[in-house]
Amino acid sequence: MMKKQMFLGGVVVLAVASVFTACNSDDVSETPQPTQNYVWSMDGGLEACDHLLFTDGKEDAGGHEIGNGNQEFVFKGKQVLKKGTYLLNGWVYIGDGAELTIEPGTVIKGDKDTKAALIVERGGKLMAQGTVNNPIVFTSGQVKGKRKPGDWGGIILCGKARNNQSEMQIEGGPRTKHGGSDDADNSGVLSYVRIEFAGYPFQKDKEINGLTLASVGSGTQIDHVQVSYSNDDSYEWFGGNVNCKYLIAYKGWDDDFDTDNGFSGKVQFGLSIRDSKIADTSQSNGFESDNSADGSAASPYTTATFSNITFVGPKLDSNFKNTIDYITGGDYNPQNGSALGKFQSAMHIRRNSRLNCINSLAIGWPVGLILDEQKGDTQGAASSGILKLHNLWFAGMEAVGTDANKLYDDVLVTGYNGDSQPITDVSQKSFSSTFFGKQPGNRYFSSWQSLFLDASYMPMSNSPLLAAASFTDMDNWFQKVTYIGAFNTGDTWISDWTNFDPQNTDY
Repeated sequence: MMKKQMFLGGVVVLAVASVFTACNSDDVSETPQPTQNYVWSMDGGLEACDHLLFTDGKEDAGGHEIGNGNQEFVFKGKQVLKKGTYLLNGWVYIGDGAELTIEPGTVIKGDKDTKAALIVERGGKLMAQGTVNNPIVFTSGQVKGKRKPGDWGGIILCGKARNNQSEMQIEGGPRTKHGGSDDADNSGVLSYVRIEFAGYPFQKDKEINGLTLASVGSGTQIDHVQVSYSNDDSYEWFGGNVNCKYLIAYKGWDDDFDTDNGFSGKVQFGLSIRDSKIADTSQSNGFESDNSADGSAASPYTTATFSNITFVGPKLDSNFKNTIDYITGGDYNPQNGSALGKFQSAMHIRRNSRLNCINSLAIGWPVGLILDEQKGDTQGAASSGILKLHNLWFAGMEAVGTDANKLYDDVLVTGYNGDSQPITDVSQKSFSSTFFGKQPGNRYFSSWQSLFLDASYMPMSNSPLLAAASFTDMDNWFQKVTYIGAFNTGDTWISDWTNFDPQNTDY
């Protein structure tokens, strides 16, 4: 291979062209082969240092490239990615025992041609600690004005905490498994991080989520994360018990917050906002929650608790119609095989999930709540108080609740026929809407305007949301605030580090 001279700290070094090259202070004694990734000093030895050097990167990424374009590049040892702009090329793994630290203010662009993704394997750590003024950004490698959902893969964190299927194969990572018995496992830090235009379909109808959290343990720090224009779910948890605060799901394709396989963590302060022209063929929801795909009584159950979430649905667009001829993807349709569908509910809880949600607000969704009984006994869990939905305020829905997937009428489902179609009793209201109306603190408003929200969906000083919260029987992890929804009047937690127009941002 051709070699190229570069300067590093005043010392001339030689680097193999067209590959990722790293100084690895943990592993400086091995003799490198021509296809391996090392930095050479002038005396022919390995240069030990605490940062990374990249060569032959693509022009729009500032000359720096991570990965070799295939699905096999693996970080080893401890590495530090200095502040700068980089191109993520192919599937890049942080292996068992490895740790990658990304400095605040760094921008990493996912390459579309190689379906770039960053996958943290069990025992690996991603230390992405941004700041309010210098967030870390993972975004599309496409030029401004041409970015689409699914331009690259996304971020996958895999840990050693429990799930209800033991060891599981991750969605979107053919070599990577997750799960174990260490609920205190630490997969690193994601703080003040943006993830934009992720979700490339690596197979038909199989997209990577914006952020996947698979059996991630409580030792991991997740806060101040914004996922925008994901081609699948914005966030999906598969088991684990990681706690999260300050999450934003912005104009995703499928569900905003998807919980599966025994996720038992806690989440407080979250905002989801939908694009009225983007919904998935499976029906898009704010929450989608399963215990397991077959609805079995597998333990640990999905028992996560969410508090202070604001769901802004598609009906905030006055022109919205819940029809395929309206929901076209608009300017954001990637034309990559991802199928469009309809919007469904703020909360779809099914398949034996015992998801809990309190002190939260949902406005402008076709349906408020679906407690789906097709598989498992979700309604039984609700009736027995195992599943808690308290202090929820809904506004501007077509139906407060329905009882089945793809059913938009507030009627009671009494069973399913041989074709798995719901059997309904139109003389009675759905179990879901009846249950909603009986729970402590729940309220429904025909119009969201009566809640007195400003243009950023924050309550104004006269909003009834401000004094309506209750944290009865909640543990001390939760911040005991007085308000329902994600915001207090004049709240600033979404200021400075967020971006609600990533399409037109110069990176």
